[in-house]
Amino acid sequence: MSDQMKKPAKRKRVEVVSLRMVRERTSIFYPNRVIRSPKDAADLFKQFIGDFDRESFCILCLNTKNEPTAIHQVSSGSLNASIVHPRETFKLAILANSASIIACHNHPSGQPDPSPEDVELTERLRDSGTLLGIELLDHIILGDGNFVSLKERGMM
Repeated sequence: MSDQMKKPAKRKRVEVVSLRMVRERTSIFYPNRVIRSPKDAADLFKQFIGDFDRESFCILCLNTKNEPTAIHQVSSGSLNASIVHPRETFKLAILANSASIIACHNHPSGQPDPSPEDVELTERLRDSGTLLGIELLDHIILGDGNFVSLKERGMM
């Protein structure tokens, strides 16, 4: 086929986009300025998640001084499961310029003991955060009036 008979290549339109973090109208009052322990983080998450009847996976974004800057629900699941992926977990953390995050989810059963899937997810998030330069400080599981810190249990 000659050069004159070749059809011109179809062009692809590439959209120009921008991405912004939207601050919700609500906020949570946190009396301490700094997260110093897993209990501090668990108390803040309890205010945010409350008595949710399904699994809710959230992150707390922190600056370099361990001051909370944002809290975000990453996923809302079913009675005993929530689909969580590092991509969605770190999206807000990146937008919020977070130095580190603390992950948290509730167990509607009231028993905060970590499942094998909880431990596996924690490892994936830790590894992803290391790659991104955003440290996963802890993964907290809330139960009825109590909580488990995977970091305190040596599971991360």
